[in-house]
Amino acid sequence: MKNKKRRREQPRPTIHPRNKYSENPPDFALLASLYPSFNPFVFYGRDGRPRIDWTDFNATRELTRVLLLHDHGLDWWIPDGQLCPTVPNRSNYIHWIEDLLSSEIIPKINSNVDNIRGFDIGTGANCIYPLLGASLLGWSFVGSDVTDAAFEWAERNVKTNPQVSDLIEIRKVDTCIDAVLGEDSSKEDLLFCGSKSICGNSIGRELAPISSSTCDDAVEEKSYSGPPILFGVIRDGETFDFCMCNPPFFESMEEASLNPKTSCGGTPQEMVCPGGEKAFITRIIEDSVRLKHSFRWFTSMVGRKSNLKSLIAKLREVGVTIVKTTEFVQGQTCRWGIAWSFIPPARKLISPYVAEKSNLSFMLEGLQRQFGATQVLQSVESFFHENGASCKLNVHSFSADITASNEHLKGILRNEVGLLEEPFGRDCEEKPPSSSDTVPCPSDDLSFRITVFQQIPGTLLVKGSVQRKDGSIAGVFTSIFQRLEEVLKQKFCREKASVANF
Repeated sequence: MKNKKRRREQPRPTIHPRNKYSENPPDFALLASLYPSFNPFVFYGRDGRPRIDWTDFNATRELTRVLLLHDHGLDWWIPDGQLCPTVPNRSNYIHWIEDLLSSEIIPKINSNVDNIRGFDIGTGANCIYPLLGASLLGWSFVGSDVTDAAFEWAERNVKTNPQVSDLIEIRKVDTCIDAVLGEDSSKEDLLFCGSKSICGNSIGRELAPISSSTCDDAVEEKSYSGPPILFGVIRDGETFDFCMCNPPFFESMEEASLNPKTSCGGTPQEMVCPGGEKAFITRIIEDSVRLKHSFRWFTSMVGRKSNLKSLIAKLREVGVTIVKTTEFVQGQTCRWGIAWSFIPPARKLISPYVAEKSNLSFMLEGLQRQFGATQVLQSVESFFHENGASCKLNVHSFSADITASNEHLKGILRNEVGLLEEPFGRDCEEKPPSSSDTVPCPSDDLSFRITVFQQIPGTLLVKGSVQRKDGSIAGVFTSIFQRLEEVLKQKFCREKASVANF
């Protein structure tokens, strides 16, 4: 019998700590007792726990309705077939954007305006992001969509909630070329592949990317074919703190129906795009170049982690100043978020969410054959010794115990400038302030442990844990650990680009 090696799994991110459901998940039994319309959808498993059938669209829609009413005071409904969002998962996205804005990494576009203003790309009939953002945080929104049904029901969901209706505008996307680009626009503003007209309501419209693409290039990789997304929808002089998007994840409805465990509905316009989410988000990136001064942050949800690498590469090409990514976890569902900006970062490094972490980890993937846990651990030792910190190795447990004084920490943070928030573009000419000035260092020595675990061949998991867990300690530890991640990935991994995690 072959010996089976037990894999050590990387700890999965959890629901956002400020999410209403992080400590108190929805109580189906309580909701069923309070809302008779929800009761028929609740049944009890062998373990005695209340459940719903996630493959039943009516059940998931009614759950969303009662959660929005019970926990957010929102009156909401969508017709059959429209995309039905899960409230806890969508709340994670809202709170991540809140982290981006409150971290002040990217300064405000208009410092005289206190209210946060967001733009929801493809808000859908459910209008979930504007409703949550307005009710939870008092943000104002413009939500855009193409279809008549989405426009009608989004407006209805806004008007039936007068407590937030003044904060939300629903904007119908005009798909006619003259309305989008204007009569005086140059031919370079649009590239036609063939003779398709883009006027009317069909999805087969083709707007060109801003790069010098050709029709031959489109054969190799599918490009976006559809109505305007940002450029042509944003009005002259408008500014926003952020945009957000739940893009069409799939290339066909057949692909969208491959998951038999859930039924969240969704029309072809909501679910499908030629080239899938990668093509759709790439168009957002291309539009963001034209509108770089109109938004503080551009963001999108990503359904496939494998797409992050190419999207980040695209962002490098167009010269953004910063990229951030995160993972949204709700139950068994994982999604990723990507954010970028063209505004030079202010270099205030720690968001409130990050500062609370005292146990961190990252993966070293694509290691060359000659490198293993021993070599990585030795590099950890060198990293801290170079800055005068004490580092004691334990080769049996593949761990290193580090003790660093205030001065040692400041030395590491000074060296860290320019790497934690990776500057991809060349627009940042001002010298950023020292990290040791923006991140408070502890008055006492900081003690923590770095441990290296073998995952699979070519992959290692690096964990870090700090002894004391107060906010300032955890905050400076996060900066130190992120700097270590950059150094190790640059030294050992075949792919130099790393994905920053909130």
